[in-house]
Amino acid sequence: MTAVRPALATEVRGARLSGVDVARAVALFGMVAAHVGGIAEQLDWSDPASWSAVVNGRSSTLFAVLAGVSVGLVSGRQHPPGPQAITRIRGRLAVRALVIVLIGIMLMGLGTSVYVILPTYGALFLLVLPALRWRRRTLLVAAGVCALVSAPAAIAIVPLYAGADTFGVQLGLVYPVITFLAFVLVGLAVARSVLEERGTQIALLASGALVAATAYVVGSVAAPVPVDAGDAFPGVPFVPEGATVGQGFAQVFLSPRDHSGSIVDVVGSAGVAVAVIALCTLLVDGRGRTVERIATPLSAVGSMPLTIYALHLVVIAALPALPQQAATWWWFVFGAVLFAMLWQRFLGRGPAERLVARIAASVVR
Repeated sequence: MTAVRPALATEVRGARLSGVDVARAVALFGMVAAHVGGIAEQLDWSDPASWSAVVNGRSSTLFAVLAGVSVGLVSGRQHPPGPQAITRIRGRLAVRALVIVLIGIMLMGLGTSVYVILPTYGALFLLVLPALRWRRRTLLVAAGVCALVSAPAAIAIVPLYAGADTFGVQLGLVYPVITFLAFVLVGLAVARSVLEERGTQIALLASGALVAATAYVVGSVAAPVPVDAGDAFPGVPFVPEGATVGQGFAQVFLSPRDHSGSIVDVVGSAGVAVAVIALCTLLVDGRGRTVERIATPLSAVGSMPLTIYALHLVVIAALPALPQQAATWWWFVFGAVLFAMLWQRFLGRGPAERLVARIAASVVR
């Protein structure tokens, strides 16, 4: 038995992590719920009727952390390659980033009420390129710096968007680049861990849950979400009218409100994302073919996130009168699972993913 384990470990580490695909599906379905599910506006743990609001902010955070994980997986996992190979990887990621930005702008042109994350997503791929060979500690320190300056940076750029329309605010305001860069760096650090090993998965699950719980408890005590927080704009800190200097400082840096950009929001939502990724890999990867088959509906969706994300926006644009309710969300989930499983079964890689990969490969070649 001991002689076989190294070979098995090598094989698993070189294979696709189905648990990461499952986590992508969770992120996608969470964002779909925020767009069409008729969920609550604000999360209040004392009110079970508001618990559906847990997807607000945290789904897009999970999506961004998974972007960092994806970058780490394609750039050597625990052992990034040398200068020549890493340069080629950077080139392909840069081309992918530009194509994703263009796809995002086209989806914004559909005119839906959804704030499209893809332009920011593509920009993050470009910004993280210099960090591909950084150590985990360096990545986490850089993420911490981004978390510290996230709220002040968001406040500083607000004047640049004076008079901007819905199209304009999606380019860096709703999804602030510095805030989401922290998430991508955390994801890259996760990928640099031995994500395939059970011990690492348990450690990431425990640490992510502990960090998130601590952050949200501190935030809830130090800066309770104001009753008029519904007037807040996504991605921008909110200070209620009549607040003292101390209360305003607390709301900017310690608010637990989703999309607030505070230290608590960034650290807490990143902790949730790490815990979800660890839980998905713990439950799926290395558990045998039966478990992987059971997870296929989710892993199929997660294997083509760009395709599913784009398609759900096309459907929203084509059917603007869709009711905002749980039943609508379930239809979206059913349609996404059916499409992904059939496409993967007969055609393999998702159409958008295949297109982006071919363009990147041909340009870099």
